[in-house]
Amino acid sequence: MHEIYAGKENTIRKLSIVFLPCGLNFKKMKLEATLLNRSGNKCEICGSADDIKVYEVQPQDNPNEENSIVACSVCRNQIDKKAELNQAHWKCLTESMWSEVPGVQVVAWRMLNRMRTESWAADLLDMLYLDDEKLAWAKATGDHEDDGSVDLHKDANGNILQHGDTVVLTKSLDVKGSTLNAKMGTVVKNIRLVEDNTEQIEGKIEGQVIVILTKYVRKQGN
Repeated sequence: MHEIYAGKENTIRKLSIVFLPCGLNFKKMKLEATLLNRSGNKCEICGSADDIKVYEVQPQDNPNEENSIVACSVCRNQIDKKAELNQAHWKCLTESMWSEVPGVQVVAWRMLNRMRTESWAADLLDMLYLDDEKLAWAKATGDHEDDGSVDLHKDANGNILQHGDTVVLTKSLDVKGSTLNAKMGTVVKNIRLVEDNTEQIEGKIEGQVIVILTKYVRKQGN
């Protein structure tokens, strides 16, 4: 809240102005507050309180209390296939699959389908009921057809690479169409992952953005 003073003749009036967020941001903040209150500030999938955020279960057009949930980073990354599937972690679905929140039910159905070759997951899947509308939503992304494997960007040593990581070249590279020669041992900061190719990353060397094969880099610190 900011305070200003308005004067007319010899009268000074103190005015209080409250700056409210614009409609879209206010709606988003209100939804977040509602979901955090509903979840008790914990992940609605595994119950963790670490690094929780609102997660919009896709596909959707208008985030709301039914199609959005609160999820921790471990759950979010595995749902979005940004981390390898840890089946032991998802045994939490034994409890959370019974949630009355549609978004939680849909996530549970999708994740159990990824692990359906495991007897415990198959048993839970048999017990999990979704009505026709929720089932169509759950199938919309095609996750139920996956086998649970995840394609990730990995360096020469098998370490998972993420956006913003710093890597070191393990081989001297000639850059096509340029006189630039990137020497072995060159440090490349703030890399970007090539979304449709897990064997490639982008990085800036001597001011030039180039594509680098992941097999020729080592994640710094590993």
